Amino acid sequence: MSRYTRTEWARAIAAGFVVDVAVAALLSLLVYEVQRIDLRVVEVRDTLRAAESTTAEAALIPEVADGVDAVLAEGLQHHLFLGRVLGKVQ
Repeated sequence: MSRYTRTEWARAIAAGFVVDVAVAALLSLLVYEVQRIDLRVVEVRDTLRAAESTTAEAALIPEVADGVDAVLAEGLQHHLFLGRVLGKVQ
């Protein structure tokens, strides 16, 4: 085997080794990212379940809004009454 042939084989083996290391690194990175995505999916699922239980009582929102409107209307009536009594509203 000539010196040139030996050099070319050494280069080919070195290039193959570099490619193998790069592929192993990229596959390891892919596995890491997939595991990370799996964890995030579980977090999102748990958050959505918590939101579902929180919004299960959303039917009470209109009742609360009506109560707030009633309190505001009563407050306005008191404001107008006190304004007339004190001479600030006509």
